[in-house]
This record gives sequence, C-alpha cells and structure tokens, in this order.
Amino acid sequence: MLVATLAASLLAAPGPEGLLGALLAALMLAIAVVDHERYIIPNELTAAALALALLRAGMVGPEAGWLAVLWAALRAAAIALPLVALMIGHRRWRGRDGLGLGDVKLAAVAGAWLGFVTIFAVIEFAALAALGAYAVNGYLRNRPLRATAFLPFGLFLAPAIWIGWLAETLLA
Repeated sequence: MLVATLAASLLAAPGPEGLLGALLAALMLAIAVVDHERYIIPNELTAAALALALLRAGMVGPEAGWLAVLWAALRAAAIALPLVALMIGHRRWRGRDGLGLGDVKLAAVAGAWLGFVTIFAVIEFAALAALGAYAVNGYLRNRPLRATAFLPFGLFLAPAIWIGWLAETLLA
C-alpha cells in the first residue's frame, strides 16, 4: 500500500510537489494505522504533516511564498475552529466525547494542504466511509448499531486527505 501511494504521488506530480505528496501519503498511512490500533492520532505525525503543508505553500508551485503560507495557515484555522466548537458543544450536550482533538488537528492538516472545496469533500467522504464501514461491520458480525460506538475517524480522514491532494494535483 505504501509503495503504491508513493508511486502514485510521484507519477501524479514529478518533482518537489510529488515528493511532498509522497511524504504526505506516508504520514497519512501511519496516522491511519495508529488510529486504527490505538484510537489516537500522534501529535508528532500531525505536526509533521502540517509542517510539510506550510513548507509546500512557501516553496513549491507558482503561488509559493509567505502569502501562500499565510493562506494555508488560515485555512487550517478556519477548519479547526468550528470543529473545536463542535467538539466542546457535543461534550457539554451529551456528557461524552464525540470528536477527539486529534481528529480536529488532522482536519486542520487537511485545511493546510487542500483548497476549501476539496476540504469539505474530503471530510464528508471520510465521515460517510466511516459510517458505512461501521454499518457493514455490524451487519457482517450480526451486531446492532449503537449511537455510542467509538470509531477511529482518523483511519478514514487521513487517507481521504491524501486522496484529496491527489485529486487536486491530477486536476490542476
């Protein structure tokens, strides 16, 4: 899987953009695996993905520069802040967590890497994939669905971020 994503990144965008995309693929795969196994998204991996996004904005592409870095950071904040409010509101309303801070930080990574339209598509795709996987798993194991079930959202969001980057790269 890792080799395929690295190859796809480099084929989609030869040069620095493809190399950064390949590093994004490796980080997103690592995040997905760790979240699946431990229900946690390591800060080190999210920080690395965010740093790569800012490096990319500042050094790669025709619009590279400080203004692009600022826009990437603003997109990250614009995605993270409403999700933090949602996380806090859910916790107060239901008395338990519904979204983890790691998921919020990972969504901020999506904001730094992707354009707004792609960000929303990626989050929606990841949410639908997570719900679909949960429903299919419940059906196959003959278990009822529960509203309080834990889902490792990073398992679905991380690969969706790379897929979003790949789609933007191929369509550019």
